Amino acid sequence: MSGHVGYVTQFRVRADFVSRYEVKTVGAALHQEYWIPAGELPAFNEAIVGLIEVVAEYRPVSE
Repeated sequence: MSGHVGYVTQFRVRADFVSRYEVKTVGAALHQEYWIPAGELPAFNEAIVGLIEVVAEYRPVSE
């Protein structure tokens, strides 16, 4: 068991910021995301609107 914990979050980002990037499908068609280059993360963080919400948490299953 790794002990790692995973979180799924949701938040809003200004449309004028994300419009510069195309949506990427990863795995199944319902898994779509924007890939923001690491060098642009400060600008991405500034473009977040409102709160960041944790919508799911994944923990290792105990044996």
